[in-house]
Amino acid sequence: MRLSSETLAALPAEIDRFAYDRAEQEVGIVHYGIGAFHRAHQAWYTDLAMDRGDCDWMICGVSMRSKEVANSLNPQDGLYTLTARTGSTSITRVIGSVREVLFAPDEADAVVDRIAAPACRIVSFTVTEKGYARAFDGSLDIELARQSFYSSLARGLKRRMDSDLPGVTLLSCDNLADNGALLSSLVREWIRTECPELEDWFERKCTVPSTMVDRIVPRTSPADVSTLADTMGMEDLSAVFTEPFSQWVIEDEFANGRPAWDSVGAQLVEDVQPYEMAKLRILNGAHSFLAYAGLREGHEFVHEAIRDPALREQTERLMEEAASTVDAPSGLDLAQYRQDLIARFAEPSIRHRLSQIAMDGSQKLPQRWLDTALQYVRTGKEPKFFPAALDCWLWHLEDGRYVDDPHGEELTRLMQAEGRSSVIARCFFGSDERPALWHGYSELVSKA
Repeated sequence: MRLSSETLAALPAEIDRFAYDRAEQEVGIVHYGIGAFHRAHQAWYTDLAMDRGDCDWMICGVSMRSKEVANSLNPQDGLYTLTARTGSTSITRVIGSVREVLFAPDEADAVVDRIAAPACRIVSFTVTEKGYARAFDGSLDIELARQSFYSSLARGLKRRMDSDLPGVTLLSCDNLADNGALLSSLVREWIRTECPELEDWFERKCTVPSTMVDRIVPRTSPADVSTLADTMGMEDLSAVFTEPFSQWVIEDEFANGRPAWDSVGAQLVEDVQPYEMAKLRILNGAHSFLAYAGLREGHEFVHEAIRDPALREQTERLMEEAASTVDAPSGLDLAQYRQDLIARFAEPSIRHRLSQIAMDGSQKLPQRWLDTALQYVRTGKEPKFFPAALDCWLWHLEDGRYVDDPHGEELTRLMQAEGRSSVIARCFFGSDERPALWHGYSELVSKA
């Protein structure tokens, strides 16, 4: 038996679940990139908000690259479970906020219909760094963008304009610095190039606030699914497993309303940037270091790597150095924040694979390491962690076993054939034919 609307009533009483009538709720959110993180974060917050009586915020998920999520969620009527683990304790809840999943390459018109529907008020994104289709200099790569969300988004927005409907909020939930400003700039580039008649309406009617998201969500394993099935008495092929901790900080600038996410733990603020910088440089920077250094030492999971005394000491030093470049927002004690992160990393029930964190390093490292190091250099200080961290990433490229990166094949070939100096030149300087992967960071080469 499999989880679905029909089998929901057969679940054991100890499995928590929503109380709202899903059939009575309109789809208010279209979300691109409905992976495990979205299901453990935004969809979870939305489910809790609707359970408090906030209506008409069901989610239409859009999958861009694979039918896997659609094939697992749609037969379950969009239902799935979220299990929060700590120590030997786990709490499972059925999440009801997802109405459907559309596979964009096959169902582009249906995606446009959902965005253009009067009930839609938010279009949100967890498409990872590479999903934004940026060129090396940070601008929009139009050809790459044709394979991403831009076309269907613009078509949906144009339909809204032509139908004299209100604008929508575009909400990036990806780990990107100034993700709202970045998304806004890229969407405007697409509109200017491909749909200029939409430009004025978009400027007047739509908003693009920034956000900061935080929750550790490891990849679900077959063993997780099997153990959960024994507990529930039925199978859930879309189950997600996570830690109890969750944080969502959102710039409160919405074009056409929002769910009461703040009533269930989200923070609505005027400026996300201080929270975002602390998370990217301290948490994500440490995570990336642990990924590459831990794999080099033969570890598989984060909790194993942080329990290695040498790696823990290096990680704590890295966090301390990163924290010195962060202006903490009011109420955030950076020393306590670092201690809490170490405890989260060390939790053995969250089996977060280092190889998962190591993905897409060429896209992630600028905001996780390079910005910190650059701030040190420009203030006349020596960034002590940076050479050691970069060395771990270069080892990762040379080793080649765990590389999953849009530039991984090229960088691994360079590292193995020509060595460290060629990779550094490719990343920091590039050439006339191929601009630098890390545009604007050449000052760090002497430290590399």
